[in-house]
Amino acid sequence: MRKRILKLLFVFGFLLMSCGLMAQTGPPLPPGHGETTDQGGSAPIGGGVFILLGLGGLYAGKKVYDIRKKKLLD
Repeated sequence: MRKRILKLLFVFGFLLMSCGLMAQTGPPLPPGHGETTDQGGSAPIGGGVFILLGLGGLYAGKKVYDIRKKKLLD
């Protein structure tokens, strides 16, 4: 039991620390360096994220509904 709690704390701490480390930005570039033209597209990704979240919520709701329905029939 103690080992399981220790493992969970380690994994949780690692995930928490990794999120914080990814949020850090690098130092600013010196003037005149790193100037590039905007070659990236301007496709919006926000709408797709909300669609995926909505579909995931619907799928989870269906699973919960099926489990409750199965428990009522048993």
